[in-house]
Amino acid sequence: MSREAILNSVKKNKPELLPLPEINEVKFKEDVDLKETFKNNVALVGGNIIETTVASIDDIIKAQYPDKTNIVSTTNKSKLGTISVDKNTDPHTLEHIDLAIVEGELGVSENGAIWVTASNSVVRALPFITNDLVIILNKKSICLHMLDAYKVIDNRDRNFGVFISGPSKTADIEQCLVVGAHGAMSLSVLLV
Repeated sequence: MSREAILNSVKKNKPELLPLPEINEVKFKEDVDLKETFKNNVALVGGNIIETTVASIDDIIKAQYPDKTNIVSTTNKSKLGTISVDKNTDPHTLEHIDLAIVEGELGVSENGAIWVTASNSVVRALPFITNDLVIILNKKSICLHMLDAYKVIDNRDRNFGVFISGPSKTADIEQCLVVGAHGAMSLSVLLV
């Protein structure tokens, strides 16, 4: 068949457009302790979460990751970085990174996800190429659910951003859980 015939066939057999479902947001406005629900859900997805102060961040990271030497910190809240990166850093040069420390912009209580942008990670591949990941999040930046999260990030610059929820994991192959399959093997969230 010619390209035109195929496209015409697709057009003829295209299903009718359906309106998006109406979502009753009032139903989701439960009386929830955002911080405690967020902490529980981070733990549920395999992350480690610690409440702390900015002044204690480096001490906590050193205690949790005492053997890490190749560290990238893209935040001024931690002075532990031993390797500098900038927006021009070739991600292929980061294969030896033991630990990455970045800031999250927004946490989602509903599922323990954290919004990380290109400006937070500097190199887009950093949260995925590191062996272990630490995300620093302000506890005042936690919203109830993804509906609220998308409202908050709706007016952002349209550059890279990703929701990270726990360490990388998959159970696609024979339903066997594999941690670190396509990203960090551990996630620690420092809630300040």
